[in-house]
Formats: sequence, C-alpha cells, structure tokens
Amino acid sequence: MRIFLFLLTNLAVIVVASIVLSLLGVGSYLDQDGGLNLQNLLIFCFVFGMAGSFVSLMISKWMAKRATGTKIIEQPGTAEESWLINTVGQLAREAGIGMPEVGIFPSPTSNAFATGWNKNKALVAVSRGLLDRFDQEEIKAVLGHEIGHVANGDMITLALIQGVVNTFVMFFARIIGYTVDRVIFKNERGHGIGFFVATIFAEIILGILASMIVFWFSRRREYRADEAGARLAGTSAMISALQRLQRESGQANDMPDSMVAFGISHKTTKHGFARRAFMTHPPLEERIRALQSRT
Repeated sequence: MRIFLFLLTNLAVIVVASIVLSLLGVGSYLDQDGGLNLQNLLIFCFVFGMAGSFVSLMISKWMAKRATGTKIIEQPGTAEESWLINTVGQLAREAGIGMPEVGIFPSPTSNAFATGWNKNKALVAVSRGLLDRFDQEEIKAVLGHEIGHVANGDMITLALIQGVVNTFVMFFARIIGYTVDRVIFKNERGHGIGFFVATIFAEIILGILASMIVFWFSRRREYRADEAGARLAGTSAMISALQRLQRESGQANDMPDSMVAFGISHKTTKHGFARRAFMTHPPLEERIRALQSRT
C-alpha cells in the first residue's frame, strides 16, 4: 500500500507539473545553442518543486488514513469515541478552527497526528496505544497539541518551505551539472552523461543540506504546538503527557515515514549534532523544560 501511495503521488506530481509547464509555455530550459536558459530553468524547478509539496498536502488526509489504517469516527459507538469527538470539538472552538475529522489508528505505541490542507477541514487522529495508557487530561493535552498544529497552519507552512527548498535544490543542482558537463567533460551542446551524473550527486548533497532547514522549522513548530496544548488543556497536563511519552520513548515507532513529522513524538536516543540536525522533533526533555519555564 505504501509503495502504491508513493507511486501514485509521484505520478500526480508529474501530471500536474507537466500541465502547468505547458500552460506557461516552458518546454525546455536549454536554449537553441544548448546553453542554459536560467529563467526557464527556474520556472521548471519552481513548478516541480512546489507541485511535489502541494500535491502531497492536498492528498495528505487521504494518504494518512490509508498509511496508518485510521478509522474515522463517523458516529460515536462508545463512550470513549463520544468523549473524543466532544473534546476535539471543544478544543477546535477554543482555537478558532472548524471541526476536524477525528480518527483512531491501530498502533500499540503512543502517538497522534494532525494533517490536512485546510485548517477548517483537518484530520486529528490518536493511536490505540495512547488511548489505552494515557488518562483523559493527558489525552486532551495531546489533542490540544495537534489542534495547535492545525490552528497555526503548520501543514501549509511546512509545504511552502519544502516547496521552496525543493526549487533551489533542483535549480542549483542542474547548474552544477551543466557546469561540470561543459568544463570537465567538454560537452558543448545539450546534456551529456556528465550532466546527469553531476546533477544526481549535487541533488543528493544539496538535498541533505536543505533538509536541515526543513527539520529546523519542524522542531520549532513542535514548541509552538506544545504551547497551544498547554493553553488549551493546561500546562500541567501537557507536561504530564510529554513525561509519559518520555517514559515510553524506548518503544519502536511504527508511524509511517511520511507521517513521522506530523506525530506528537518520535523515537529519539542520542542527541549528537549530526543526529539532532535531522530530527523532526526536539528531544522530549527540552520540550518539557520549555513548558516548565513558562510556569
């Protein structure tokens, strides 16, 4: 299923980007002499870079439901489901957003996520493990954290940042590839093997560096979401929820890779500089200290 969703997303990106490029009249970023047309190249990279982010954003709810096996609560069938619906509704009203869809996904680990392109039509889901082991005040705090992500527009902002980063990675990688092909391989026209090899390597290196920017923002937004959870459900409840997550941090995280950045927690062990630079979430102990400093 995950492979199918990955292929489907990439196919949608190619179709959308191709249509947009056709409407803009951008057929190639090479001029008649085989040189780079930087304007067309930038448009080409911008369209593909942003298309990837926004196609993923637009279908994020649909993909999240299938990737995690989330069951949407259409009509509450138990007291627990009724409490979930009522609590999310209350938090959404206090945060000034529309009522999200509410779901439960069958994971034994404690986690939750929010996603969606529209803050008034989002999805908030919690794991079975979290419902089984957290008390209601802690669950409410976790839900407040996720509602905070929605109210802060984190999904849209992250998509914009990722799109801009994608654009510049593609743009500079192709300039590097073109330069290597011309200067080292002496290819005077078009794209030779040097262009493709150098572009691939440049995209890998630049992509790694650019990811650090995206992950930095992702860590910042977790602090803001924690503050929202504390404001909506109480600081002590938010701290208690994070402390419980900390005690369970040795558990394997079975959240799909595409959803890790949207969960309230992920598995963290050592926090060296290299590892920290690629973490989507700050260490739980730092998040707890940040909340404690507000009291």
